[in-house]
Amino acid sequence: MEEYRWGIFLAEADPDKLINFGKHKGGKVWHEVPGEHRADLMRLIVVQGDTEPASVEQQRILGNTAPSIYDLRNLFQVNVEEGRHLWAMVYLLHAYFGREGREEAEQLLKRNSGDLDAPRILGAFNEATTDWLQFFMFTYFTDRDGKYQLGTLKESAFDPLARTCEFMLKEEAHHMFVGTTGVQRVVERTAELMKEHGTTDVFPHGGIPLDVIQKYLNFQYSVSMDLFGSEQSTNAGNYYSSGLKGRWQETRRKDDHVLLGGVRTMRYVEDGEIKEKEVPLLSALNLDLRDEYVADCANGVRRWNQALEDAGLDERLFLPHEGFNRRVGVYANHHVSPAGEVLDDADWDARVDDWLPSAKDRKAVADLMVPEYEYGKFAGWIAPPKTGINDQPVEFDYVHLAEEGLA
Repeated sequence: MEEYRWGIFLAEADPDKLINFGKHKGGKVWHEVPGEHRADLMRLIVVQGDTEPASVEQQRILGNTAPSIYDLRNLFQVNVEEGRHLWAMVYLLHAYFGREGREEAEQLLKRNSGDLDAPRILGAFNEATTDWLQFFMFTYFTDRDGKYQLGTLKESAFDPLARTCEFMLKEEAHHMFVGTTGVQRVVERTAELMKEHGTTDVFPHGGIPLDVIQKYLNFQYSVSMDLFGSEQSTNAGNYYSSGLKGRWQETRRKDDHVLLGGVRTMRYVEDGEIKEKEVPLLSALNLDLRDEYVADCANGVRRWNQALEDAGLDERLFLPHEGFNRRVGVYANHHVSPAGEVLDDADWDARVDDWLPSAKDRKAVADLMVPEYEYGKFAGWIAPPKTGINDQPVEFDYVHLAEEGLA
């Protein structure tokens, strides 16, 4: 931790860099904030910056129940990097937005995850991270949203923001690795216990049942989907046209990068059914980004299911329907099952505990969260990793604990 590079890191500047999209396409990138875009750019930076300390606040007590020293070390790296990402956004506010920027930076410190009076801006960052399974789901699904949001800001015509986000993306990859492999290790251990004891209910044997893992997946995926905002958004279209925020891998897109006149289909609910309609592409950029995210999320689920197949089990995990448990966008006022069935209030209330973690589920998982601080040992509900960190052995002393902390 003492060797961590704490500072402001930007990708290398390109003196010939041009704007790749919107009405300024082909022009030079901006090194100062254009007056007409000042408010919008500051809002984008504040919202991104607000997520960084929020996740640290959500995860602040997990060290008390770490399943291994290896996992504790990964938690520390994730938290320190999120703290530095906050500092990177604060730097932009201080350096380019004057007194208003400094005031907004102060507010980043005054808001707190889950606080009733001063909550974080986005809903997913006010949810409690109750245990390590949710932490792994968070780093898989919610940090993956961060990857895609940073990817759009990396395209910005405001070059200091673009270069800052490009560096942040490099660190975000480790967070998603923690989530991908963390969930996989839970699934592998569950599969071992299912085969050993011939039952799907592995709680009595110290494991987390697959149906509970699926509920946690359903929850974290659905709240992360809300982070993309409404499927149709005038603001998103304006940000794009103005050059403030591009699309994921903008330069690889095979179109005119202006999008006027472009259309796409969008699903919505009407008369108790999910239907499709054609909408202007420029107004549906949140949906475009979300589609990229969903396809990426599916890769991890396939990997987890491969672990189940390798164990000789028939059970599989899956991503729920895009309309499941949504509070933002076209599905917000509707109940949709994981399979995509539109339900009334009574049906939803009768079945919701089959799909989302109940208080009983969370307590049962919490009861398994007993810390394991002996080097090379792992809690009984999770499998060891295949390899250690930075070519070190799994049993390496990644974290040095004070003696009084072990008492």
